[in-house]
Amino acid sequence: MRMVTRHALIRRLPAVETLGAATVICTDKTGTLTKNEMTVTRLALDGQVYEVTGEGYGPEGDIIGGDPREGGLQQLLLSALLCNDATLKEIDGSWKVVGDPTEGALLVAGGKAGWRKEDLERAHPLVGEIPFDSERKMMTVVRRSGADIVAYVKGAPDILLGRCRDFLSVEGQVQPLTDSMRESILSINRQFAEQALRVVALARRTLDQEPSTYDSETIERQLVFLGLAAMKDPLRPEAKVAVELCRSAGIATVMITGDHKETALAIAREAGFPGGATQALSGLELNGLTDGELSARVRDIAVYARVSAEHKLRIVKAWRAQGAVVAMTGDGVNDAPAVREADIGIAMGLTGTDVTKDASDMVVTDDNFASIAAAVEEGRSIYDNIRKAVHYLLSCNLSEVLVMLGSTLLGWPLPLLPIHILWINLVTDGFPALALAVDPKDPDVMKRPPRDPQARLLDRERFLAVCLQGTVMAMVTLAVFGISLTIWHDEVPFARTMTFTTLVLVQLLHAFSCRHERYSLFQIGVMTNRALVGAVLLSALLQAGILLSAWGQEIFKVVPLRADEWWLMLGLGVLPFVVMELWKSWRRMQKPVVEAR
Repeated sequence: MRMVTRHALIRRLPAVETLGAATVICTDKTGTLTKNEMTVTRLALDGQVYEVTGEGYGPEGDIIGGDPREGGLQQLLLSALLCNDATLKEIDGSWKVVGDPTEGALLVAGGKAGWRKEDLERAHPLVGEIPFDSERKMMTVVRRSGADIVAYVKGAPDILLGRCRDFLSVEGQVQPLTDSMRESILSINRQFAEQALRVVALARRTLDQEPSTYDSETIERQLVFLGLAAMKDPLRPEAKVAVELCRSAGIATVMITGDHKETALAIAREAGFPGGATQALSGLELNGLTDGELSARVRDIAVYARVSAEHKLRIVKAWRAQGAVVAMTGDGVNDAPAVREADIGIAMGLTGTDVTKDASDMVVTDDNFASIAAAVEEGRSIYDNIRKAVHYLLSCNLSEVLVMLGSTLLGWPLPLLPIHILWINLVTDGFPALALAVDPKDPDVMKRPPRDPQARLLDRERFLAVCLQGTVMAMVTLAVFGISLTIWHDEVPFARTMTFTTLVLVQLLHAFSCRHERYSLFQIGVMTNRALVGAVLLSALLQAGILLSAWGQEIFKVVPLRADEWWLMLGLGVLPFVVMELWKSWRRMQKPVVEAR
């Protein structure tokens, strides 16, 4: 439930444990680190740049610097609307995009010039299309425009430009695409990318006839370059905090995107990636590296740009070859292999496909990177709480064994009856153990290095603590039994009652010691786990009910106790708690808390 409230849906239970050991998170950019709320802010054609005003998906705004209803600017905007699968709808007074946000932003830019997609589609009927895919990084829509068959294309500028032969001037004239013009276009593209803008290129081609087959090599060539549309996708305000949280937890954050390298680096710097995110690899550069070379460099690279799904899979394998515990996000069908290969596969709940969700271990329901960081935090906390509950139960059970063994070795009668042990294990220990399982997260949970996935649930230090605690609780309980037998009443039922109740009280107080292996209860705060306080009080009241009621005395073979006898048990029962607080203090002095860097 704690995971769900933080927008993380766990599909496979072992993922909760693995999350606490994650050492690297490979995340998408668009929609995960950013809002995926695109707004076109710049248009460029024939070496000129035009500013687009307005925000959001409403039609309010202008295109400054030229007439959007004439010449090359008109053709650029028409192509943006005709090569587009999205639609805009006004819902409760606000405009929403149905479809891809990038395409929605292009619709809005066209709307600011007075164009409507519905009108244009009626005037330019659809003939066929080649859908977008991550390999080509472009899409094509073929339409009938009067007597002509025209292919409208949009895609990544650096890739689409390589398929163009001509360009459209500001006046709307087709001219040869010279090397100097290519360099001018790429220079403007780099400038946009350095401003963290996502850039889409648009082109067209008039075909001789209606295509018999729709394939990229036949249609997407000898294109006329129309221009660039640059859009702002704001960084999520919580993303920078989440990246810093991961850094403090010793977790590397890696951005993997299909965008331009400079755009990715600009977003990484804005998000506060370690080292200013100065090193990045493109998909083309990845292709030039062997798996061994990539594995040797993978820890130095925080940003990957213009990558495909196959590249994602290689990156996961490279990190795992370095011994990392990898979390990988994905949304498309092609991301499924990388998501499945990762130690923790994470699918996007809003944009993810069913195939990717089926391959994942966890689904982030709001597509937010901050939710991934929160899930890691919860994963660590849940694992810690399991250890606390196990620690508590083992130390309590050890004390019971030592009490029975010690009494036998000393030649004393049995200090506890079977029904006493059953009651302690099922009721007295059960409620506090359940409360420890829902203990609030430790204050340093995201300041520690990731847990070694091969580490034992009960490590050496915790094992020694269990032995010490169990021994101290047993010694106090045996002391009460011995005093009751030899000094006080010299009656076995009375001595057993004292022993039974002392062990219950000792174990209930011991539950507070188990909340943290290093911090004192007074540093954490008694009331920070109200469930534990309630569980201890409930168990204590049930124990008192046994001693004070006739049916309890009959069933459990106990006798009522006087006030001074209760005070003795309470006084001695506090001793194990005091010993453990002193033990924690000594450990803090000997070995300060290590924080991740």
